[in-house]
Parts: sequence; C-alpha cells; structure tokens
Amino acid sequence: MANRERKNELKIYLSDDEQYILEQKVKASGMRDKSSFLRHQILYGYVYDLDYSDLREYNTTLGRISNNLNQIAKRMNATGNIYAADVKQVKELMKKVWDTQKSMLSKQPYMKL
Repeated sequence: MANRERKNELKIYLSDDEQYILEQKVKASGMRDKSSFLRHQILYGYVYDLDYSDLREYNTTLGRISNNLNQIAKRMNATGNIYAADVKQVKELMKKVWDTQKSMLSKQPYMKL
C-alpha cells in the first residue's frame, strides 16, 4: 500500500437512502467500484446552481391572470358584457408570462444528451 498512486484517503458518512442512491448510480454507470465512480464525478461531474426567482415571478403572474379571468367571467355572467380594459389587461399579463418564460429558458444550461 505504500506504493499507491493515490495517497489521500476520503472518509464520508451517508444515510441509508444516500448509500442506496450511490449504489444504484454506480451500477448504472457500469464502473467497477464506488471509488472509480466518485473520482469520475469529481473530475467530470457537474454542479448546478439553480435560481428559481424567475419561476416565482412566473407563478405570481399566472396567479394574477387566473384571478383576472375569474373576475372577467363573473362580470360577463352578471352583465353579459366584456370590457376592452379587461381584455387589454389580460393581454398585457400574458405577454409578461411569455417574456418571463423565454427569459427562463434562455438561462438554462445547454445539455447535450
């Protein structure tokens, strides 16, 4: 053991679930052991930092549109009229949804599978 190429030992503790997931990923990778798999992940794996702020804004906008559509439907059922201001407001909110969605998609990392 004195002639090992790799001399730095790493000791980690895993929960039962984490251990199971590691074992399944090692099997799926086709690698011969956990050490090879972990070294490969260290050298070639990816870590993603996900920012969900756009998604929160998107969900808020969708909620506003839903509320506005409900109010418009109530008015229409009560009066039989559709107001131009209501239609304009829904169109503006829908544009914001599409713009937010395009922005979110443009920020996603390109992954070639």
